[in-house]
Amino acid sequence: MTDTAWMGAVLAAARPQAMAALLRYFRVLDTAEEAYQEACLRALKSWPRNGPPRDAAAWLIMVGKNAAIDAVRRQKKQQPLPSEELISDLSDVEADRVEEIDAADYRDDILRLLFVCCHPALPATQQIALALRIVSGLSVPQIARAFLVSEAAMEQRITRAKARIAGAEVPFETPSAADRAGRVAAVAAMIYLVFNEGYTTSAAENGVRSPLCEEAIRLARLLLGLFQTEPEIMGPTALLLLQHARAPARFAPDGTAVLLEDQDRALWSRPLIAEGLALIDKAVRHQRPGPYQVQAAVAALHARAATAAETDWAGIAELYATLERMQPSPVVTLNRAVAVAKVRGSAEALALVDPLESKLGGYFYFHGTRGALLLQLGQRQAARVAFDRAIALANTPAEAAHIRGQLDRLMRAAAAAATSGHEKS
Repeated sequence: MTDTAWMGAVLAAARPQAMAALLRYFRVLDTAEEAYQEACLRALKSWPRNGPPRDAAAWLIMVGKNAAIDAVRRQKKQQPLPSEELISDLSDVEADRVEEIDAADYRDDILRLLFVCCHPALPATQQIALALRIVSGLSVPQIARAFLVSEAAMEQRITRAKARIAGAEVPFETPSAADRAGRVAAVAAMIYLVFNEGYTTSAAENGVRSPLCEEAIRLARLLLGLFQTEPEIMGPTALLLLQHARAPARFAPDGTAVLLEDQDRALWSRPLIAEGLALIDKAVRHQRPGPYQVQAAVAALHARAATAAETDWAGIAELYATLERMQPSPVVTLNRAVAVAKVRGSAEALALVDPLESKLGGYFYFHGTRGALLLQLGQRQAARVAFDRAIALANTPAEAAHIRGQLDRLMRAAAAAATSGHEKS
């Protein structure tokens, strides 16, 4: 790391706390963001010369607050901007500021910031974009590339989100216990959506979108830091870690997607798996199961299997049955059917899948799963129809390529059967 490169990491780590405190003070997202950016600019000038402050967040809060107040004063022509030396020399006041920002203030400020980004008035796409901009500090071009939209479209999305927040007159008081319980779930859901945006990708897009997975994990760890004993926050954090651990093995060198059972497990990230397993084991000990914990437990069973053949499919089927009771969903049933096929056969799994067509008829994975089950049962023509439908509904080239591989298997099997029949005749 170069002499100044360390500042990027320090600023990124301090951003959530600094932005949250500035938002509490100014109560306007744009003002808080501008104040933080001005503080960062002054840090880039001051820190290389004077060295890093003892508490970077406290320094940024104080400088950002002063800069924003001075900007207002300049606009009102009340008094000139103080000198750079006066604002940047915090030797006498930094310690006092650090004392003010105790653990409780930090927790409430961060929660307030996350709650604002996940306000119910915002659609999910705007919640994600706003959180990535305000909490994570990603630039508009970075977010636009990750979402595969133009910079102008993403700028409009973020601007609309800020306008809705302003129009909704969101209160900035300390969140009540009841508010926390309801809204923390929304924050966790937003973080999971951020992860899915990065995870659902092709090999060609992976370099652009995989940073979303890393950012989601950072946000999940941030939330876990605020709720260290909450098992349903440990759950999504563990789930993200365990899923992201498989990232190096998800695509073949030619860009095609590699099924979980075919992945080279030597490529899986052992540190991420160890962290995820420790978290889910800790969550389970609380004996307060929730949907994220169950999903993480499924991922943990995959991670613990040294080979695909050693996967505890019976345990996975039971976990999905539990999730079905907690959070009934045709997608959960579809996932349970995959595990049931491994344990009790494709016929029983197909009996679970077929009734889902009315609800999942437009879902790529439904037709892909159904086609695979039909193929295993020897119903090749029906499998071909299901695979063709899956290709038509594929969201990414990787998904379509995977189904085409299944069709190629069908064609090779049909050709082999025809050849065998000619030889017998």
